[in-house]
Amino acid sequence: MTKMKTSGFKCLYGNQTKGERERDREERPCVNYKCGLLNTIQDVLRQRPGWTEVKEEGEWDFNWCDVAWLRENFDNTYMEEHVRICHFRNHYELTRKNFMVKNLKRYRKHLEREAGRSEAARCDFFPQTFELPGEYHLFVEEFKRSAGGTWIMKPVARSQGKGIFLFRKLKDITDWKKDGTRSEEQKNDVHVESYVAQRYIENPYLISGRKFDLRVYVMVTSYIPLKAWLYRDGFARFSNTRFSLSSIDDQYVHLTNVAVQKTAPDYDPEKGCKWQIQQLRRYLTAKHSRETVETLFEEMDNVFVRSLLSVQKVVINDKHCFELYGYDVLLDDCLKPWLIEVNASPSLTASSQEDYEMKCRVLEDTLHVVDMEARLTGREKRVGGYDLMWNDGPVYREDAGPETLSSSGFTANTHLGCVNDRKRQLRQMFKPLPGHKRI
Repeated sequence: MTKMKTSGFKCLYGNQTKGERERDREERPCVNYKCGLLNTIQDVLRQRPGWTEVKEEGEWDFNWCDVAWLRENFDNTYMEEHVRICHFRNHYELTRKNFMVKNLKRYRKHLEREAGRSEAARCDFFPQTFELPGEYHLFVEEFKRSAGGTWIMKPVARSQGKGIFLFRKLKDITDWKKDGTRSEEQKNDVHVESYVAQRYIENPYLISGRKFDLRVYVMVTSYIPLKAWLYRDGFARFSNTRFSLSSIDDQYVHLTNVAVQKTAPDYDPEKGCKWQIQQLRRYLTAKHSRETVETLFEEMDNVFVRSLLSVQKVVINDKHCFELYGYDVLLDDCLKPWLIEVNASPSLTASSQEDYEMKCRVLEDTLHVVDMEARLTGREKRVGGYDLMWNDGPVYREDAGPETLSSSGFTANTHLGCVNDRKRQLRQMFKPLPGHKRI
């Protein structure tokens, strides 16, 4: 077996002692896993008691694959009842920028037709967007109606800020249409890469003059019925340069992707460019009010749930599949959340020890929810840092019910940015009953 590189960060698997890990290995069933990534997930899988990595052609129970493997192998792979894999086969209905917007627009029209305009207005959380080249003429009409505004162009299927640029003149799009931004290799390809032209949020909420967006983790274990979990941890990604609209060509001002920011000349790897979401929530609460911040986070719950509902009928549900989504959300200066994109393969590469430990927590609890060891009852509303947000309908907090509905239409069982006392909760949940052995 080829030896795989790990991240080099110190892995803390639940603070278990060596004796506890050895006991768990003896008492838990063996899970054979396969993993196609060489980052934090490898460390977490290798540290998980009772889990064993299999060789290339070996039989596996669990597969953390990349989307390329899924595309090439899913339809040709027989999977027994217990087997689990980390993507739904057409995950791209939510994670490709053009498909996401198409599904959200369709869902909003459905709501307007079935429930009225006020309900449809709850879906107004994504910027005005056109797919190019298909909707080029529609885009030009809107561009001329709102002259002087700033727009952003994004390739629909790329990540880490690649291929993105801002513009204010139609000439910039004309140049792009004439292959001005395409490489020589792309110019020889008859296929024109699809982009989205999106109205740029010109009034982002700033902290110390810098723009940021949020990375939030949402896990879906079923689409029919829809069952979705929200993780308590996440982070804010800051730009390295103070925000200004005077220079729309400076990617260090406008793109918060870590892959972009770490190439800035004055980037400090020790400080990084992230805040934990708990820190952000405390900051916003101190600057505004607890009620204002509660409303903001309820509106983000609305973004997560409605975006999932928009693709519920088009994603091919499969009992073998689950998905860990990385949501990118931007706040404007009115504290309105905007959905920028959803990632099917959120980066698991850590930028610091703190970031590594946070991603380990997310991944460990993801495996707890998948529950290959069959330790859960199926009735849990919380597993580690995950809170059950939707289970074929809204899941209410323990202290809330239908009579205390919020402005978003439901009081979700969510605690994004709150204390993540996952270790205590996991110890309590997995504690064997009197007279019973540990499973």
